[in-house]
Amino acid sequence: MAETSLQSVKQRFGIIGRSSLLDRALSTAIRVANTDLTVLINGESGVGKEVFSKIIHGLSNRKHAPFIAVNCGAIPEGTINSELFGHEKGAFTGATGDRKGYFETVHGGTIFLDEVGEMPLDTQAYLLRILETGEYIRVGSSKVQKTDVRVVAATNVDLLLRIKEGKFREDLYYRLNTVPIYVPALRERREDIFLLFRKFAYDFGEKYRTSSIVLTDDAVNILENYAWPGNIRELKNLAEQLSVLTDQNEIDAETLVRFFPQFLKRNLPVQHIDSSKENLSEREILYKLLFDMKSDLTDLKQLVFGLISTNNLDMPEYDGASLAPPMIEAQKPFPESRPHDDRPIILSDSARETYAKTEVVEENLSIEEMEKELILKALRKHQGKRKYAAQELGISERTLYRKINQYHLD
Repeated sequence: MAETSLQSVKQRFGIIGRSSLLDRALSTAIRVANTDLTVLINGESGVGKEVFSKIIHGLSNRKHAPFIAVNCGAIPEGTINSELFGHEKGAFTGATGDRKGYFETVHGGTIFLDEVGEMPLDTQAYLLRILETGEYIRVGSSKVQKTDVRVVAATNVDLLLRIKEGKFREDLYYRLNTVPIYVPALRERREDIFLLFRKFAYDFGEKYRTSSIVLTDDAVNILENYAWPGNIRELKNLAEQLSVLTDQNEIDAETLVRFFPQFLKRNLPVQHIDSSKENLSEREILYKLLFDMKSDLTDLKQLVFGLISTNNLDMPEYDGASLAPPMIEAQKPFPESRPHDDRPIILSDSARETYAKTEVVEENLSIEEMEKELILKALRKHQGKRKYAAQELGISERTLYRKINQYHLD
């Protein structure tokens, strides 16, 4: 699409912006306008999806025929079929006469179905029939009627997710999505924020017969770094409020924040994690480590005393107390047929010499070292796959990544 044609469309329909994403969406709308293809416009609430539907209609061969915009989410489920397709007299309580639906009154023109994802399933079936054959039936009638209407739909929700949830027909989605157009959010076209604000400020200055407000550089910087969850609608409301509420024409950052403290909030896309759950996960890894150590120590003691019993080895006295703890005695690791011997355990000279040379290594009781060792074991067990290692440890991947960096385990 030539640049001059794109600029002329912007001027004709009052489109402000120079973003490449915006230009791409406009180019697609201009190219598809002269066809009768169904268009599905995707974008967040407040980005101006209805403006794109008017561009498609205004540049099409149907531009002199009727155009109507219908918000599917604002019509009650019990009456939406009547609104779209009409009804016969007596079709339901309150139907005192025949009524034409939108698809009948807009014959030859364009109908814009906003929030099409909120349409009930039975209505979706009727819409699919119109898109495929151009036929529909009024509520309470058995007569099939024909219509010639171009459908432009829009949604601010993920229709594929709605399909998985069983709330939207898959065949209707692919029928509507013949030509998809994505309208970017305001945070995706930051170079247009100041241009739009300046246009809104000028318009409201004319409306209220005051001087249009201007922004200082620091105020512009705040606007361009805000996330704008309400998109263009939110920016327009901001310009109108400042035009009415402030007595000064120049707005600096301090004044902007005083009227709208939400600008102080950081708007970074982060995952919300419950701190109580995070702390619980760290405690769990320590508990798991201590229980594993206790189990290993018990197994080691049973192994040692089992070897002594099996090989008929002698051990030196230990202050008159048995080396075997009560728990070991209760578990009876030795064969019951072996007679009990109360004699003190005495090592032979060679065994005593070997025993004396044994190096006693103190157990490392550092929690950090134990935690580090357990993480390494989990990583080795799962061949370095952190997702499965985190599951084995009972912690989140985020905690595991932090611990790996903390202990330099990369």
